[in-house]
Amino acid sequence: MQVFHTKSKVIITCNKRLSPYLLDEVKALGYTIVRDFPTGLELNITLTECIKLNLNLRCASQILYSLNSFKANNPEELYRELLDMPWEELIDFSGYFSVTSNVDNPTITTPLFANLKVKDAIVDRIKEKKGIRPNSGSDANKTVVHLYWKDSEADIFLDTSGETLAKHGYRKIPGKAPMLEALAAAVVLSTRWDQKSPFVNPMCGSGTLAIEAALIATNRRPGLFRMNYGFMHIIGYDEQVFFAERRILKDQVIKNTDLQIIATDLSDDAVDISRKNAKTAGVDTLITFEVCDFAETPVPEGGKGVVVFNPEYGERLGVHSKLEATYKRMGDFMKQHCKGYSGYIFTGNPDLAKKIGLKADRKVEFYNGKLDCRMLEYELYDGSRRPEEERPVKA
Repeated sequence: MQVFHTKSKVIITCNKRLSPYLLDEVKALGYTIVRDFPTGLELNITLTECIKLNLNLRCASQILYSLNSFKANNPEELYRELLDMPWEELIDFSGYFSVTSNVDNPTITTPLFANLKVKDAIVDRIKEKKGIRPNSGSDANKTVVHLYWKDSEADIFLDTSGETLAKHGYRKIPGKAPMLEALAAAVVLSTRWDQKSPFVNPMCGSGTLAIEAALIATNRRPGLFRMNYGFMHIIGYDEQVFFAERRILKDQVIKNTDLQIIATDLSDDAVDISRKNAKTAGVDTLITFEVCDFAETPVPEGGKGVVVFNPEYGERLGVHSKLEATYKRMGDFMKQHCKGYSGYIFTGNPDLAKKIGLKADRKVEFYNGKLDCRMLEYELYDGSRRPEEERPVKA
C-alpha cells in the first residue's frame, strides 16, 4: 500500500468548539476542506501531505488517514475484514504498534475489546505473511491504528500523529489546573488581538496563554518542539520530507519583533514555572513576567491591545465566596486601568461572571475538558464609545 503517495479521506480531529479555528488554520496552509463538523474536518490528501499538517497545526488533536471503510455487525466480522488488509506493507514485523478506537456498536460493551480484535487481526496477518509477530501495547509513540465503528459502519485509520497534537511539547511543568495548549491557542485566536499591540495576561498560572500568544505572533509552530510522530513508523516514510518541512518552520519564524507581552501572577511558583515553560518554547525574552496581585499588573498606555484573564472557576480550585470578590475586582481593574483595550475573561462559571460588573459585547463558546465555558469580551472605552461599524459583532 503506497499510502504516502495515495490520496484518501483524512480526518483532522480537535476538541469540541475548536473546529472554527482549526478550519482557518488548515485553509491558511492551502488545503481544500471536504467537510467540517463540531470536532474536526475532512480532507482528501496523501499521507505525505499529512506531515505538513502535523507540524503546523495549533488547534488539532489527531490527523487520521483512512485505510479502509467497510461494514461490520460484530467483532468477528470486524476481525475478518481487517485480516484481509495488507498490514505487512504498513507495519514492520519487527516494529511496535498500538490501537485506539471510537466505538458505538451494540455488540461491544467496552472499546478495549474492539481494540483487541483489531490488534489480533493485524498480528495474525503479519505473522502469516512474515512468520514473526510484531509487538503491541498501549503506548502511542510508534505506529498507531485507529478504529471508528458506529453501528455497522467501520473505518480503519492510520493515526499519523501518534501522541496528541493538542499538547505542543514545550510545557514540561504543567502547574495547577493548566489550560490545554490547543485550547489556549484557540482562545488567543478568538480575541481581537492584532499580534502587534500589547497582550496582557494577569493570573497567568503556568503561562500557557502568554506563551501561545508569543508563539502565534512570531509564527513559531508546534512542530519545532517535537521529533516523533506516528507517520514516522509507517513503511515507506521518507525522513527527508519531514526535515524539509521542519526547515520551513525554522525559516518562517519572525525574529525581529517589538512585542509587549506581560504575564503576572500572585504565586512565585507559578511565575517560575511560566518562565521555565517560556524558555523551553524559545519565547522567554518576549514575555515580561512579574509576581504581583493582578490589580497591580502593568498595562502599557495607549497600546490598545488586549487583556486576557483565565481565573479560577470555583469548580476545581478556590473558594466560591472569595471568587465573587475576585471577579468584581477583575471588572474594576479592566474599567480603571485598561481603557482603550479589549478585555477578555475565560470562565466556566456563569454565576461568577455576573459579578464582573460589565456587560459583555461578545460571548465565545468553548469547552475546557468537559466544562462548558465562555470567553467574555468587553470593549473598554477610552473616552467616547466606538462608532457602530467599529464595534465587535455580537455572537
